[in-house]
Amino acid sequence: MSDEGSYGSVRYVVRDVQAAVDFYTTHLGFTVRSHPAPPFADITRGALRVLLSGPASSGARATPADVDGPGRNRIHLLVDDLAAEVERLSAAGVPLLTDVVSGPGGQQVLLADPAGNLVELFEPAVAPARIGP
Repeated sequence: MSDEGSYGSVRYVVRDVQAAVDFYTTHLGFTVRSHPAPPFADITRGALRVLLSGPASSGARATPADVDGPGRNRIHLLVDDLAAEVERLSAAGVPLLTDVVSGPGGQQVLLADPAGNLVELFEPAVAPARIGP
């Protein structure tokens, strides 16, 4: 297993790595950790690491051929003020896939990155406990 404090990661296979990097950094607060070649980028937000792999990357080549298009899994980003995030993203022209949905645990909305991968913004009803120091 990896060392404590290291990143876990999610890999998204995307059609256009630069469009995905622009989307996540501009609209969702990610930073570029590395972008060594056009078919790959490594971005982070806090402890979340997302590997963006274009069609020519080794990560995409390792994906089964019957997987065509984005998956229905999604990353789940906690936000402090969902209404403000919805307003900010809408003003920036980012389309939302759903209306805000409220439940006993909080409220959420879905959007998609340029490749169609789902991103959930979630405002918990009660602030989550912090992990670590």
